[in-house]
Amino acid sequence: MGNIQKQEILDILDNYNKDEITIATLGSHTSLHILNGAKKEGFRTAIVCEKGRDIPYKRFGVADEYIIVDEFKDIVDDDVQEKLRNMNAIVIPHGSFVAYAGLDRVEDDFNVPMFGNRDILRWEAERDLERQLLIENDIRIPYKYDTPSDIDRTVMVKFPGARGGRGYFVASSPEEFNKKIEAMKARNWIEDSDVAQAHIEEYVTGCNYCIHYFYSALNDEVELMGIDSRYESSIDGLVRMPAKDQLDVDFDPSYVITGNHPVVMRESLLPQVFEIGDKLVKSAAKLVSPGMNGPFCMQTLVNDNLEVIVFEISARTDGGTNTFMNGSSYSYLKYGEAMSMGRRIALEIKTALEKGGLEKIIT
Repeated sequence: MGNIQKQEILDILDNYNKDEITIATLGSHTSLHILNGAKKEGFRTAIVCEKGRDIPYKRFGVADEYIIVDEFKDIVDDDVQEKLRNMNAIVIPHGSFVAYAGLDRVEDDFNVPMFGNRDILRWEAERDLERQLLIENDIRIPYKYDTPSDIDRTVMVKFPGARGGRGYFVASSPEEFNKKIEAMKARNWIEDSDVAQAHIEEYVTGCNYCIHYFYSALNDEVELMGIDSRYESSIDGLVRMPAKDQLDVDFDPSYVITGNHPVVMRESLLPQVFEIGDKLVKSAAKLVSPGMNGPFCMQTLVNDNLEVIVFEISARTDGGTNTFMNGSSYSYLKYGEAMSMGRRIALEIKTALEKGGLEKIIT
């Protein structure tokens, strides 16, 4: 856990008033359903929010306490951490928390109990580590190119961190790669230091499904919570044009995620869905103890051979969980009632408080 030892966090947690636990998170990404779900399970809630960005949380009434900061990254400042500890807060990480707080500071400086395994956040952010998690148990993934000069077919180029698709692009040759890199720099979407970290993989043609799981360390079970697909700008706008117009447009599309919509897979694919979820949990337990803990997402493509191919993972709650704030088809099958990912997180914490095992799910 970086410079923070788990025992330090457990000592802080041990001094908490367990009857007055607050569920807290950063005001972005998936915080609406995280806090709404916590309230449904009887917890007080708190949000750390940038000035001027608190309106949705007040309008929807999901937060009991507000900590207003100048910038999101201030969540790791000592005074903010003290306020959270004084609230007996357990913080739920999400993509914006990781992006704005910064992995180094989360690992080394954030002395507030967090739900899940904070060590695994780096494994999703660094492409080579992410790839290790996937290949450890033979999960089907796209072929990876070591250098741009090796490009011999259509590839997808990505960069480290939780960028929401910003800066991703498609290329079919080393020359096209270099041209688009320069265009990305001109837009200030990437820096020179990013280029060496570019992840180049084969472009897999297929339908996109982002599969949301919850691994319960208390029950040792992988649950399928929901599936979504994404709206991406500006590629979605471009493909709405007639093909002849697309050819005439001198335009490099981007893949910035602007929204999500719920989907269901054909039922015959679900055995693969559970298999890859189970495999990832086993890989994580082996490579980054104690492994997956709580929400995770596998971003996949399904080709015409009906193979589920994984091209990316999120080792915490993913933005697509916003599509089932009132439950999904799959969470309904499991629970028989509306179960968002936020509520499922709160239920795990509530169960640990009532029956023991808090040390298994908090770092």
